Amino acid sequence: METILIRTEKATSWHDEAGRLRGLVNHEGYVPIRARLAVEDLEFLATARTELLRLSELGLRLLDLHQPRDAGGITSDTAHPILRCRSCMWRWPCPTFRAMAESFGTVRDLPESA
Repeated sequence: METILIRTEKATSWHDEAGRLRGLVNHEGYVPIRARLAVEDLEFLATARTELLRLSELGLRLLDLHQPRDAGGITSDTAHPILRCRSCMWRWPCPTFRAMAESFGTVRDLPESA
């Protein structure tokens, strides 16, 4: 993971360029361009697809492991039982789920009190 992070930080962001290049797509579906790429950009692009697939797979596996379940305790609010993570048994949402939700900008699954 650290190698991916270091390689990604060294590469140039293509976010702004991608927006401009979309307007240059020809009738064959390609953008005929010449680009000057640094070695770091080439290293990043060479492995980006594989690394993103692996990272996505890891994220989905972690989310599958860290899901809420009823803690089974006595509560005065039966409509909202106490939930715990089925993997680490921390109170829901667990630190792993919270960190992933914050990293990916998905806070819709977090309760308001969290």
